[in-house]
Amino acid sequence: MDTRPSSRPLRTFGAALTAVALLSSGCSAGASSPPAASLSKKAVPAALKPYYEQTLSWRPCGGAEFECATLKAPLDYARPGTGRDLSLAVSRKKATGPGRRIGSLLVNPGGPGGSAVGYLQSFAAVGYPAQVRARYDMVAMDPRGVAGSEPVTCLSDKQMDAFTQTDQTPDAPGETDRLVAAYKKFARGCADRSGRILGHVSTVEAARDMDVLRAALGDRKLHYVGASYGTFLGATYADLYPHRVGRLVLDGALDPALSSRRINRDQTAGFETAFTAFAKDCVRRTGCPLGTRSVADARDRLAAFFTRLDSHPVRTGESRALGEPLATMGVISAMYDEAAWPQLRTALRSAMRGQGGGLLSLADLYYERDTDGSYANLMYANPAVNCLDLPPAFRTPAEVRKSLPAFKKASPVFGETLAWAALNCAYWPVRPTGTPRPLHAKGAAPIVVVGTTRDPATPYPWARSLAAQLSSATLLTYDGDGHTAYGRGSRCIDDAINTYLLTGRPPAPRTRCR
Repeated sequence: MDTRPSSRPLRTFGAALTAVALLSSGCSAGASSPPAASLSKKAVPAALKPYYEQTLSWRPCGGAEFECATLKAPLDYARPGTGRDLSLAVSRKKATGPGRRIGSLLVNPGGPGGSAVGYLQSFAAVGYPAQVRARYDMVAMDPRGVAGSEPVTCLSDKQMDAFTQTDQTPDAPGETDRLVAAYKKFARGCADRSGRILGHVSTVEAARDMDVLRAALGDRKLHYVGASYGTFLGATYADLYPHRVGRLVLDGALDPALSSRRINRDQTAGFETAFTAFAKDCVRRTGCPLGTRSVADARDRLAAFFTRLDSHPVRTGESRALGEPLATMGVISAMYDEAAWPQLRTALRSAMRGQGGGLLSLADLYYERDTDGSYANLMYANPAVNCLDLPPAFRTPAEVRKSLPAFKKASPVFGETLAWAALNCAYWPVRPTGTPRPLHAKGAAPIVVVGTTRDPATPYPWARSLAAQLSSATLLTYDGDGHTAYGRGSRCIDDAINTYLLTGRPPAPRTRCR
């Protein structure tokens, strides 16, 4: 799901236990948000002017080429100026030239919960094409509740360790009760530790923060590249402020018109597609840990391995054993990028021989668990945003059980785990403020939507649907594997997006790259 091959935060799937089920979100209407037209056409309300007219105080950070600042935004846009403000982390790298500066290019790697500032400083500001970096100030802002922007927290690191090892495929009443108890404990922890901000981390509010940042940067239009969940954030901005849209690239697109349950089921099928591609490659190789007979045989062997781990975890070389929950997430972690397949083959081979350290490392990479046992904020911010943006996929364990056949049909390997993952928002302490609905962005400048045909996390039909919803969108198709296309080695994709960012000319309709 990356805009770069090794980027960890770019998920729309999220931790199986912490995601709103697969960590995507649909469109949030936002309880306190006025209609889109009133935001895009009317003058800034007097109560918001201090935010829009603020001056950013830049300081060196993250290396000699970067600057950082803090943006002030109202906690609640319905009650600005009451002293309940948020401090949002912003970073930039100025345009390097030569050539006329076009403006600021805001980037977001996805999640929800991925640090945009971290993505900028570790990749975008050095890895995006030189001609783009020459003409734009590269800018990122951690969305509210994420990383440097008053991050949501929910559990201690030891509690999170226990949470990630909770059985995600309950096959007895007691196991179901323990899973529900884990979700409830997680939700209570979020309320206790982050109650001030928990009701104000919706995508609509984050999009409104982006417009405040646009003004503070002195830009008349917003130029933006968003990946994965970042496409939903960008499309939401375009729907709220269509006349302030500059050049928007939405890569690995979400479909905001889908319900949470449909999103989860579609993503389940997407991960099955990615596993099929992995298995096809694996069974051709001598020594494939899933055999060399067929994809169906590989699928059966992996499912049997997970079943064994459910009752007989294997050692890992540390205090945590590798059971079914962590093993499943380790495999899923490698589905985002073909470059991880060799590591997955080695990890599976070792785990099947009784040493699970390799799969545990892949799971830790997914959960953003550091070697010192600490967790990044992504696994907390992710459900906080998702559970606010959409009504829960399921409200009771009985609803999950009723849907298990559909999820298992979508993925015999991952279906059961991902169906139960979709239950967590049923116990969330804050009511959702959004509902699924199409986004139109009527009157916006041309927008480029990018879809990858074998995308595991944001299935290609979602990109087609978003491009059809947005009134001025062009769909750019990458016929390949992986979660996003820009910056992943397809010269055709890169050239098309670079031309758009530098000239404003979108690709020809129905452009397809291989």
